[in-house]
Amino acid sequence: MVVKNLKIEVLDWALPNMEKVLTSPIEELFSHLKTSLNGLSSEEVKKRLEVFGYNEIVKKRKRVIIIDFLSYFKSPLIIILLIAGLISSFFGEAMNSAIIFTIVILSVVLDFYQEYKAERAAEMLKQRVAITATIFRDGVKKEVRLAEIVPGDIIFLSAGDIVPADARVISAKDLFVNQSALTGESLPVEKNSLPLRSYNPLITEWNNYLFMGTSIVSGTAIAVVIKTGSHTEYGKIAKRLVERGAETEFQRGIRSFGYMIMQLTFLLVLFVFFINALYLRSVLDSLLFAVALAVGLTPELLPMIISVNLSKGAIAMAKKGVLVKRLAAIQNFGSMDILCTDKTGTLTENRIKLVLYVDLNGKESEKVLLYSYLNSYYQTGLKSPLDDAILSFKEVNINGYKKVDEVPFDFIRKRLSIVVEYQNQRFIITKGAPEEVTKVCSYYEIGGIIADITDEVYRNIERKYVELSNEGYRVLTVAYKCLKEDKPIYTANDEKEMVFLGFIAFLDPPRETAREALQLLKNANIKLKILTGDNELVTKKVCEYLGFDIKRVLTGSEIAQMQDDALARVVDETNVFCRVTPAQKDRIINALKNNGHVVGFLGDGINDAPSLKTSDVGISVENAVDVAKESADIILLQNDLRVLHDGVLEGRKTFGNTMKYIMMGISSNFGNMFSVAGASLFLPFLPMLPTQILLNNLLYDFSQSTIPVDEVDREYIDKPKRWDIRFIKRFMIYLGPVSSLFDFLTFFIMLFIFNASEPLFQTAWFLESLTSQTLVIFVIRTKRSPFWKSKPCRPLLFTTIAVITFALIIPYTLLGEIFRFVKPPITFYIALVLILSAYIILAEIIKNWFYKRYG
Repeated sequence: MVVKNLKIEVLDWALPNMEKVLTSPIEELFSHLKTSLNGLSSEEVKKRLEVFGYNEIVKKRKRVIIIDFLSYFKSPLIIILLIAGLISSFFGEAMNSAIIFTIVILSVVLDFYQEYKAERAAEMLKQRVAITATIFRDGVKKEVRLAEIVPGDIIFLSAGDIVPADARVISAKDLFVNQSALTGESLPVEKNSLPLRSYNPLITEWNNYLFMGTSIVSGTAIAVVIKTGSHTEYGKIAKRLVERGAETEFQRGIRSFGYMIMQLTFLLVLFVFFINALYLRSVLDSLLFAVALAVGLTPELLPMIISVNLSKGAIAMAKKGVLVKRLAAIQNFGSMDILCTDKTGTLTENRIKLVLYVDLNGKESEKVLLYSYLNSYYQTGLKSPLDDAILSFKEVNINGYKKVDEVPFDFIRKRLSIVVEYQNQRFIITKGAPEEVTKVCSYYEIGGIIADITDEVYRNIERKYVELSNEGYRVLTVAYKCLKEDKPIYTANDEKEMVFLGFIAFLDPPRETAREALQLLKNANIKLKILTGDNELVTKKVCEYLGFDIKRVLTGSEIAQMQDDALARVVDETNVFCRVTPAQKDRIINALKNNGHVVGFLGDGINDAPSLKTSDVGISVENAVDVAKESADIILLQNDLRVLHDGVLEGRKTFGNTMKYIMMGISSNFGNMFSVAGASLFLPFLPMLPTQILLNNLLYDFSQSTIPVDEVDREYIDKPKRWDIRFIKRFMIYLGPVSSLFDFLTFFIMLFIFNASEPLFQTAWFLESLTSQTLVIFVIRTKRSPFWKSKPCRPLLFTTIAVITFALIIPYTLLGEIFRFVKPPITFYIALVLILSAYIILAEIIKNWFYKRYG
């Protein structure tokens, strides 16, 4: 009963009501939590563990490997192929059955291997968090396992620690926290114990709250645990990662195409079987004929074409320093028309850099740099990223300067001073927050001239500070004073009547290749949108550096007030989103996808992991946190964003070659099968024997097997390409009948000119159908007109010539007798050349008209 009451009382304040947590005084918070500075008792911890569970993030439920493998067989295309293979096997077509099963197994194994080894995102999140933490338990300071921490525990943190749970700060000294991986902020954030004056739902505004998985950069803190495990901000992301991923553009396209093929195959086969059965032909022969048609209609090479295409693309991208973890991502890459990107660590280096050292007039001042360098070099506290940026900017000569003393930084003064001696003269040099340093200045220096600070000068200092801040810089002020007396110890009381010297400004600089990469993506007709947890000022400055034209800025607080339909209306015209949370990034990406876009996401932080999974293609960088890299489909191994453009082009080439096979299959191949179905209505015999259909299909597939290495026209890869089932159906409707027209012409010629017997008719149509659908690939593979303006690759030429040569020779061989072929008369070959020439010309005309009308 005690536990039950505890659950109601604690959960009522702890989990849903963050406003009380952030705005309440510490004493009131302790009362809500039923805890104190002495921590919880062991008995109380046991009760709370029963209520809240262990402090562990959610794990992905692992399936048995064989179940995981079998799940890859649920694609409609794979199902069609398996059925065709089983039926072929049942009726003794062992060779055809073996080919189908081999292609399916190889394709599935390749996909499974590529993806199975990459799925460890939740596990990487779990490993990132520390194993133990220092807490107060039973009134004693002790180390406990991370999993045993509960809400109400008092934790101790110092520089280098990883925060073990979400917690409210009780007390802090010089506390700076790096939470960029969670929030996207480019600089370490100062934390304190003061209650917030008012509640703000943006987590970047929670200055008295620590997040699980973030790291302490400097200082120390005592905090009370508020949330653990899956209830933490970190845990929510982990929970999101183990959910089933959204269907990508590539998966939707394959599924839709598979269903279309399934419907057409079923209707045509059913029609042919019943027509043949009604004509009182053998039911077994009719069934064999229908099955052969089904195999002929089925694009059994498509899984192999896709897998080889994707593998080829992955190898090409690997040579350029791009690791492809999920093969399907390559085609999604090619279809992508919008790239959403995080700012910190992706477009920028996630490394603070000194960019300005200026006097009050904004002119570069070497004295400002020298005194900043001396201050950072001689201070003995934990160096902040800003100090590191000053010291790494360039080598500054400080020979002759000797440190005497130092006045450490504190959060009340917000400044740090060091005392140095140079040529028997002592100086105190102060660096810190502009508003605090300016308070202790009575003079200012410009160009070596020192003058009194007037009200006008104070306004100029403030104006310059605001100007630099509005440009997105992190700004510090530098001041100094010549000391009149030598003493062993100096204090904050010596920081007075100082000389204002100037400003130093910092920025997380854009990557060197980012500007060029964005221009290349723009040229490739891909729209860019920046999604960042950082503020508007910093983001605008980075955009200015990158030459990125801002159309509209939307903030996280504005998005929080919008319903999904309202967000969908503005998301297309907005290209910069600032101060957004991980959940809001997800909403933006889903809104874009619902608006009909194929969306990529480039990110590197923990907060980016859900978006990497939600997007059609998730891209991360080498210096990203582990969980981001594990959630991504593609990882850039080099510090060069230009490979993004190379990846997009590779994706479009892959998609282009896949579509060549599909367009062939649904036009020429389907046309031939329709011809067979139509011919069976008026012919007293089967237009082609089942074994001949299967041989035809096998030879045709061999001729198409080199499509993955074919060239792709330059104009094809200029714009994003995506699955369009309506376009594919139209292509089939217009180009398929062209093939059927010449098939029926062949039937007419063979029946009424050559008076062909059954074997001669079947041989002639075998040769005409195979050569026509093999040659027409050169028309269909390109939008250019005439088609010879686009040169095919040599392997495709070789396989085409090899198949046609084999087909023309086979009637004169022993193998031809096995398949019941006969030797056609010489005059047939003259007719065949004329039929093929007319077919190619008409196909070219129809193709040209089709692309002009439908694009």
